[in-house]
Amino acid sequence: MNELVNIQFDYPLVFVLIPIIGVFYWYNWRRRKAGLTSFWNHPLLPGSKNVYPKSLRFRLLWLPDFLRILAFLLLILALARPRGHIGMTEVNREVIDIQLAMDISISMKAKDFSPDRLGVSKKIASEFIEGRPNDRIGLVIFSGESFTQCPATLDHEVLQILLSKIETGMLVDGTAIGAGLGTAVARLKDSESISKVVVLLTDGVNNSGNIAPSTAAEIAKTFGVRVYTIGVGKKGSALSPVSMNPNGSLVFGMAPVEIDETLLKDIANQTGGKYFRAENEQSLKAIFEEIDTLEKTLIQDKEFYVRPDLFWPVVAIAALILLVEWVLRLVWFKSLTEQ
Repeated sequence: MNELVNIQFDYPLVFVLIPIIGVFYWYNWRRRKAGLTSFWNHPLLPGSKNVYPKSLRFRLLWLPDFLRILAFLLLILALARPRGHIGMTEVNREVIDIQLAMDISISMKAKDFSPDRLGVSKKIASEFIEGRPNDRIGLVIFSGESFTQCPATLDHEVLQILLSKIETGMLVDGTAIGAGLGTAVARLKDSESISKVVVLLTDGVNNSGNIAPSTAAEIAKTFGVRVYTIGVGKKGSALSPVSMNPNGSLVFGMAPVEIDETLLKDIANQTGGKYFRAENEQSLKAIFEEIDTLEKTLIQDKEFYVRPDLFWPVVAIAALILLVEWVLRLVWFKSLTEQ
């Protein structure tokens, strides 16, 4: 474990009280040794005129004073306000490196899913990410071109935020399956994980991009990346965007659902993955649950932590010690101190 910052105190000047207490107790001890009344209400010290049998109580007569001093020292420590320090530790995790490659072309606004294909895909993908806290997951989006929305990361909070922000129209429209797959594979090719997976989700036919899907699949195979392909859309026709108004709003009409299932099956088979057809929200969720059974691998990762504020724990210990000192002084040592 490598600490980044050691424990520090907000008010270190409070520690000047420690020698003051030391001087005060030394002065009190000298007074008692001289036979004067003790500030601590202990009249007995070696050399005192009072003589008691050397019982256990007599031998431990110093204990209440010691406990009181210890409690005062702890209270000074608490007043100095120790700050919890920041550090990091190495932890072992079983992980898969996963890239989600999601189609965000205009056709993903089709209404055969509720509210639309993209909305449901984002929801199910979010649940998938939430269920795999130990996996490094990234996000690639594509339409007529591709873009890495988030590299593979264990910071799923950031990933979820970036996933929620994707919408159609962020990229040039089209369906560049090869470019989307190629970008996702590029993000995984240098990973040391045994399991490297791309989950590619699309609702169309490759019609743009400068990388052929077959070429991207060959590259994925070369780097040991399994590709699970998902065709989103019911069979037949669906209420889909057919044109756009001058103000940018979409015009919907019934249009045939065209998914190149042959291509998606070939990509999956070539890379050792599997092709799925999602015709509704339930089937899409079942697909992600099946992918959830993939092989895992052990990696070593660094995890940051912040230790809690020590003020109240120290105060609680000091209070407990003072309680014990009070009980000892008024119960066990009472008969000796009253002499």
